[in-house]
Amino acid sequence: MSMWKGLHMTAHATHGIHVSSRFIHKHTRLCTLSFRNISTGRLVQNDFFKDLENQLKAFREKAADAMPGSDWTPFEKNRSLPPERADIVIVGGGVVGWSIAYWLKQKEMIRDGVRVLVVERDPTYSQASTVLSAGGIRQQFSLPENIYLSMASADFMRNINEHLSVLNDDPVDLQFNHSGYLFLASEKVAHIMEENYSTQRYAGAKVALLSPTQLKEKCPWINTDGVVLASYGLENEGWFDPWMLLNAFRRKAISMGVYQCFGEVTGFKYTTNTMTTAEGDKVDFRRIKYANVQMPNSLEYQPVECAIVVNAAGAFSGKVAEMMGIGLGLKDTIAGIPLPVEPRKRFIYVVHCPNGPGLDTPFLVDYSGVYFRREGLGGNYIAGMSPEESLGSGLHYLQPHQEEEPETNNLEVDHQFFQKIWPHLAHRVPAFECLKVTSAWAGFYDYNTFDQNGIVGMHPLVNNMFFATGFSGHGLQHSPAVGRAMAELILDGGFKTLDLSAFSFKRIMTKEPMLERNIV
Repeated sequence: MSMWKGLHMTAHATHGIHVSSRFIHKHTRLCTLSFRNISTGRLVQNDFFKDLENQLKAFREKAADAMPGSDWTPFEKNRSLPPERADIVIVGGGVVGWSIAYWLKQKEMIRDGVRVLVVERDPTYSQASTVLSAGGIRQQFSLPENIYLSMASADFMRNINEHLSVLNDDPVDLQFNHSGYLFLASEKVAHIMEENYSTQRYAGAKVALLSPTQLKEKCPWINTDGVVLASYGLENEGWFDPWMLLNAFRRKAISMGVYQCFGEVTGFKYTTNTMTTAEGDKVDFRRIKYANVQMPNSLEYQPVECAIVVNAAGAFSGKVAEMMGIGLGLKDTIAGIPLPVEPRKRFIYVVHCPNGPGLDTPFLVDYSGVYFRREGLGGNYIAGMSPEESLGSGLHYLQPHQEEEPETNNLEVDHQFFQKIWPHLAHRVPAFECLKVTSAWAGFYDYNTFDQNGIVGMHPLVNNMFFATGFSGHGLQHSPAVGRAMAELILDGGFKTLDLSAFSFKRIMTKEPMLERNIV
């Protein structure tokens, strides 16, 4: 019987030989696919369940998005738009804004407990004041608040990777050069330097006063003509890379859940509550409900519902304040007092001098207002000078007239301005008689025209707009400590580590300036 079965199977196989080649090809493919499926049956089964799990996961995510309180919408989103809701909107993505964002997330009690949005209008940061600064940090101020801010910020920078390191990213390297600041005083202002020195030492800053002889011993390349006294920072002073600090804050804050948006805040929607004073005057109190964010090079904008707005827009924070009517009220009223911050353009020149001061050159500030520091290696330096002010209260005793300020509608460099700087440089450092300007750039100070100090805190008539602006050139170096102070003020209701209440808007209302006598 088995023999007949074998013959039968042979006959069938032989019969199959006579079918067309198209039939053979077709069935060969089917057979191959069939065997392939049989041999990988377990893998196909696993893929099926894996796909099913992914589909279920996607379904669960869509279901969660559709719940009340989510950002789900049936319309396609523009991914560059900011979220529709945020607890805190920070206007300005410079180093101060990102520092505030970092500290807000650092202080939150639970993950995503505080929803923070940072809005920056310059996606390239090519015109940002932070990256266009000289990058200095010093403790040699005349006000205790500024000294404490510098000391706290220097401590933060020394231990920056304990604060701003991100998992699997390279460590932060600020390229901090600890060569110190060296201030020079003439006979006319030596007493101010001595007073500042006493304040700095009392606050705990490590500073030393040098006679002309001691100065010459320390810096043989310097001409001490006209110098009566010098002040040198022994520690926690020098310069660093501004972009590295900004980017470190930004990178860390984003890793902690801060939202970033490149756009411009063009207005606010707010409610108004009118109250009558005992004298019968009506006062309007406003509260922001939405911040309108317009996308770059587009008419598209997104209203962002928010509870708090932080005005950290730097040189342009005055314009942001005007959007809320600040300063547009009747004269001699609180509503008529503007935020006294405006852009002031400053020039920085890069010069090459092969025989200039060596690697231990400090950040030198002459009583003429001229300053310079080393820039990298190879005989390169950066130098600048601020136009003379009318206050007459600075360390270099500024003249009683005010020099015309450069135009602020662009960042073009006035190369002729260097002709005012060079004589002072060459007088103080004879080697600079032979130098060459290799490049230059311009940047904006967020200049406080009232007293050249920061404005930190809430506006009295807009109780959910906070200011962190007006630092007049020292916002970069104070940004770590200012960010922490602002986070405390917003989340804790008051300052905890450093009391910055003296920098509130109240001093502007009462016309009581806090003049800093050591402005560079």
